[in-house]
Amino acid sequence: MTKLLMIATSLLFLKGIYDFKVPGLDGNQIDFSKYKGKKILIVNTASKCGYTRQYDDLQRLYEAHKNKLVIIGFPANNFGGQEPGSNQEIREFCKKNYGVSFPMAEKVSVKGEDTHPLFLWLTRKDLNGVMDADIRWNFTKFLLDENGKLLTVFPSRVEPGSEEIAQYLR
Repeated sequence: MTKLLMIATSLLFLKGIYDFKVPGLDGNQIDFSKYKGKKILIVNTASKCGYTRQYDDLQRLYEAHKNKLVIIGFPANNFGGQEPGSNQEIREFCKKNYGVSFPMAEKVSVKGEDTHPLFLWLTRKDLNGVMDADIRWNFTKFLLDENGKLLTVFPSRVEPGSEEIAQYLR
């Protein structure tokens, strides 16, 4: 069975965001069902990108709103080879340089034939029921509401501390 067929088959059993469980950089599993009642901001990240500095603002946003928002980072090496490190290297980089305390998943692919099922769900209206979305670069941000419904997608250039994001957190 090809990898794409395996992914498509697994998506048949997933009804929504709360069905996803992914390995975390810390060795623990990230179970999305634990975030029911909170908004979720999913971000594809990279350590050697011009947008990497957004980790600072993501951490501040997480600390300011952790009672009603969870941020989950997904390192990916899909754009310009800007996340070449191992999971351990990524974890150390994020902690040492940005003090990241929000959940970080193990490195995944967010585009192409080996796209992680979560990112297929996030980018396909036929799966998420809301919209099609395109991930054009690192630090694309997907915001879901307290019921797990995809609200919107922010491109890389939208800063985590921007009014565009803040309006959804009031």
